[in-house]
Amino acid sequence: MAVFMDLNVPFLPDRSDLRSVVETAAHLGFSTIALNYVFEPTAKKKQEIPTPTPINELIDQLPMVQGRSRPIRVLNRLTVLMSDASHFRPNAPEYRCFDLLAVQPTSEKLFHAACMVYDIDIICVPMTEKLPFFFKRAPINGAIDRGVVFEVSYSAAIRDSTMRRYTIANAVSLMESCKGKSVILSSAAQKALELRGPYDVTNLALLFGLSDGDAKEAVSSTCRAALLHAETRRTASGIIYTTRSQREAPQGSEDGETPAAKRAKPT
Repeated sequence: MAVFMDLNVPFLPDRSDLRSVVETAAHLGFSTIALNYVFEPTAKKKQEIPTPTPINELIDQLPMVQGRSRPIRVLNRLTVLMSDASHFRPNAPEYRCFDLLAVQPTSEKLFHAACMVYDIDIICVPMTEKLPFFFKRAPINGAIDRGVVFEVSYSAAIRDSTMRRYTIANAVSLMESCKGKSVILSSAAQKALELRGPYDVTNLALLFGLSDGDAKEAVSSTCRAALLHAETRRTASGIIYTTRSQREAPQGSEDGETPAAKRAKPT
């Protein structure tokens, strides 16, 4: 059974609204979500990077995931809106407070740097306006090789017909360059009504140019890969991810021992 994730749920100051979004996500079957703190530096004054609020201070008891016997997992994410290279601080200790680190570049030069240089997990593609640059395959392939994923958010397409055109056009442009690989789909939902279930999201992804298989991975396995990449980045070393597999006993062995093992036993 697939584990579905939404790695972009905006942090809402109103606790009741935030609780409603988290409860709706759990009811729709999302096992993991990430509360997104947006940081937009300006040249006029120095701004402090936000500090994530512990989830137990926001919600007393996390809701149970629909169809599962465990509560929803809530992570913290920081997204830096970049209009200048100085807006990203490579060694900022404040970044370590977040489980995921994302950037949203606003120029081709910054997009190239995000793909090839910056130690991040997610590159956000703007969905509410026309792209100020064209995607090029070389930096996109470089980001894929480094384990960085590209994010397409769908809630803007629900709010407004003009934004819907931008969302579809920008997403299709990205898919033509990345071939649907290393893409995650998220909501960026500012209220519970803007959330959609995992299977509705995969159907929506077909409009973005994703195949059926890539669409399912965009809300499950690719999100998990982004989390593993983030864990590796934060530990500055690496992690091992293992899965349990069932191995059949060789033919001619009723008790599971191989013939060679039986011959090796002393009589």
